[in-house]
Amino acid sequence: MSTPLRAAVIGVGYLGRFHAQKYASLPDVELVGVVDAHPETAQRVAKELGVAAFTDYRELLGAQPKIDLVSVASTTETHHAVARDCLAAGVHVLAEKPITVTVAQADELIALADAKHLVLQVGHLERFNPAWLAVKDKIKRPVFIEAHRMAPFKARGIDVSVVLDLMIHDLDLILPLVASPVTDLRASGVSVLTDGIDIANARIEFANGCVANLTASRTSTASLRRLRVFQHHEYISVDFGDRRIGISRKRDALVDAVDKNEEPIDTETVQQPPGDALMTEIVAFVAAVRDGTPPVVSGREGRDALAIALEIDRMIAARQNPLS
Repeated sequence: MSTPLRAAVIGVGYLGRFHAQKYASLPDVELVGVVDAHPETAQRVAKELGVAAFTDYRELLGAQPKIDLVSVASTTETHHAVARDCLAAGVHVLAEKPITVTVAQADELIALADAKHLVLQVGHLERFNPAWLAVKDKIKRPVFIEAHRMAPFKARGIDVSVVLDLMIHDLDLILPLVASPVTDLRASGVSVLTDGIDIANARIEFANGCVANLTASRTSTASLRRLRVFQHHEYISVDFGDRRIGISRKRDALVDAVDKNEEPIDTETVQQPPGDALMTEIVAFVAAVRDGTPPVVSGREGRDALAIALEIDRMIAARQNPLS
């Protein structure tokens, strides 16, 4: 059996605690410790998992790092500095989304990871949703995409806009799916419960003719995570919450079906079994580190999603403050 990879989690609040639990359960990984700026949080999670607690992640680094890989699940504004220090020390990094606060910060991390031949993966969790894994290869040439991502208000996550909190998930899915430069972008949004943007809509046009319409809200009464993709003679819907896929195709004998007053479209609905997207994500990260293979969500893909998200935020701010 190969030597276990040594892991740590920096930031063990709501999401980071789950990261730590996953690492602790893997047979080929040794969870060395957990880090949190709040001593009581670090101690609580460390005690739960039987590992060491730290309040300063730099205790795990140095000339001879005590870890091989790390999840950075601290607050967004700390991602750049923490991930930079870890990469500089030779530690592979899984950074929660958004990768950083600015594109320039993301570019610096990407360049550093490349120079040191380290894995830099970004935690866009929907890539590992069982429904998405089952359907993504069926999407070949989308011409129109519509995404709705709604969630009830939660105090967690309000350090960023709804675009960076929720819509960025769909941006991450759509950009590599379309694989074409953005030629036009229009966006609008409003503040409802916070000082930031709580409801946003964006319309994105791509050079290959595809159009994407995205809506995100964190003031909804119920959760909704749905993506619909239209391509030639086919319509695919993905419900990430219910893990349900719908595929509708035009019948070959469309004219005959209409003449016979029959449904001209064949529809198939597939329910995917429950899965652990976070475990799948972390297993993929560990495999990329061990095998030296590219991560499922690269730093560049995280950077590209961030760039569009920031531009959407900028456009919304300009509409709200036209004289600023």
